[in-house]
Amino acid sequence: MIEYLGEGWPLYLAAGLFGLLVGSFLNVVILRLPARLLHDWRTQSRELLGLDVDITAPAEPAPPDLVFKSSHCPHCKHTLSPLDNIPLVSWLALRGRCRYCRAPISAQYPLVELLTAVASVVVVWKFGLSLQAAAGLALSYLLIALSGIDFRTQLLPDNLTLPLLWLGMLLSLQPLFVSPVDAILGASIGYLSLWSVYWAFKLVTGKEGMGHGDFKLLGALGAWMGPRSLLPIILLSSLVGAVLGSILLATGGKDRSTPIPFGPFIAVAGWVQFIWGEQLLQLYSSLLLTR
Repeated sequence: MIEYLGEGWPLYLAAGLFGLLVGSFLNVVILRLPARLLHDWRTQSRELLGLDVDITAPAEPAPPDLVFKSSHCPHCKHTLSPLDNIPLVSWLALRGRCRYCRAPISAQYPLVELLTAVASVVVVWKFGLSLQAAAGLALSYLLIALSGIDFRTQLLPDNLTLPLLWLGMLLSLQPLFVSPVDAILGASIGYLSLWSVYWAFKLVTGKEGMGHGDFKLLGALGAWMGPRSLLPIILLSSLVGAVLGSILLATGGKDRSTPIPFGPFIAVAGWVQFIWGEQLLQLYSSLLLTR
């Protein structure tokens, strides 16, 4: 099968179809993981604080898990059939509405599926059938899940950022993308750079300018791509954040005090740097030389 795919459009088609399937699962992760974490945090907090629990009251039901609970409509709770779960196709065929109650289905579902498919094709185009491509797909999928969760809840769960960090460290032992020294330096400098900005901003304003998950995400990207990648990632994420943040505030009718998650911008910048980092560096260098 692998030999048949070879190169060219059969390989890219397979990567795109695989990406659609993974994107469908990433939607589940984006929607269910924060609820599962919140339930666990509440339970653990009550136990640690020694809060009394009414044993006669029914226990708070745990939210659906990520794998075994069937998908259902969030409005009418009807279990979805396999025909309702075909990535991208079902949403288009149903015109963005539930088959059973006709309630609108969030555009997040097809957007995440399409984004994952495109990212899969680009990674395979960049690295071909290789270990680098497999690692690049894992990086892309984790960044998409983290971006979706942060955009919805302003959380970057350790359940995803820390595995991303340690995976980058382990891959440096090959070394697949960077050496172990570069991975360690990238992770350390990436984390400490935003950590320093966080505390400087808090000391000056008394407010928190970003979440701790942003430090860990940049540190994880540093582990994958080394310290040289950090400045381009920070600059590009700031540029993307400024543009898209202004658009979100303008279209959402909100003021500048509205918090906007920074994690998705770091993720986008990190993925662009991962795919086109060398080309961007050459372009930047050529622009400097022409001045």
